[in-house]
Amino acid sequence: MTSTTADHPDQRDANVSSPVASSPVASAQVSAPAGRGTGSCYALLESRTDADGTVVETFASHQHTGSAWGPMQHGGPVAGLLTRAMERLGARPGARISKVGVDILGAVPIDEVRVSARVERPGRRIELLSAVMEAADGAGGHRPVARASAWRLASSPTDDVVWQADGPLPFPGPGGVPGLAWLGLPDGWALDGFVDAVTWNMVDRGGEPGHPTTAWLRLDCPLVAGEETTALQRTLTLADTVNGVGARLDPATFTFLNTDMTVHLHTVPRGEWLGIRAENTTGPDGVGMSVGVLYDVHGPVARVAQNVLVERRPGA
Repeated sequence: MTSTTADHPDQRDANVSSPVASSPVASAQVSAPAGRGTGSCYALLESRTDADGTVVETFASHQHTGSAWGPMQHGGPVAGLLTRAMERLGARPGARISKVGVDILGAVPIDEVRVSARVERPGRRIELLSAVMEAADGAGGHRPVARASAWRLASSPTDDVVWQADGPLPFPGPGGVPGLAWLGLPDGWALDGFVDAVTWNMVDRGGEPGHPTTAWLRLDCPLVAGEETTALQRTLTLADTVNGVGARLDPATFTFLNTDMTVHLHTVPRGEWLGIRAENTTGPDGVGMSVGVLYDVHGPVARVAQNVLVERRPGA
């Protein structure tokens, strides 16, 4: 299914971190102030399991889900919540999620959302999982606003043949800047939503083609109130910033909206910090691509790719 984002680009978050690429600040080593990151992105209101095994949960959406572009949710928390639903679906030892794909189907309101998840293809060694997020449609029903799928594979020891195609990314330490207000972003950008729930450590803002931007990020609030956010949930929540971290276009002149995200996890992520090495590509006809490598403090853990709609702002 084609995402409705392409038809309504003003309704999709272009990733609030996009001005980082053009910022003169190459590194930030400032501790987050006390008390920041309190609260959560969501609160669980209701949960049930249908007769066919589908798990359906309703959540309240909080301020930390907000997009910088307007009164809608950033794609990061949406991806994290869909991942949570699939991760908890029949989880068992000896198997783990290795790939997550997320499609954003329209603007996600900062309001109650309903998430349903099910096993699409059960199996002992290979399972296909799916999840759908819905919001009120204004007519007493619900409309889908995002969907996701995941492969869960059986695991076995292969530590004797580990091979990393991506080079290391040294962890610079637990420094960083809370939010993005320090970048001097354009008037009208909301900086009290998701971006303020993240500590940003911009290590290298990149340069010529082939020189990616490097950053380390930490999610400073729980994804769901009262729950410990797992490393997988945290990784998918922060991975949606790749389009912004690797941006090479001026956000005052262009919008560059990712309609989806696919993350392949070859290694189980560990710890609270996520490293990102990313660079965007823009084609000649308004279509682009965001590609990045994700790291924990021990080394590379995943690769991520996003489809991007590039549009020139009116009058630019």
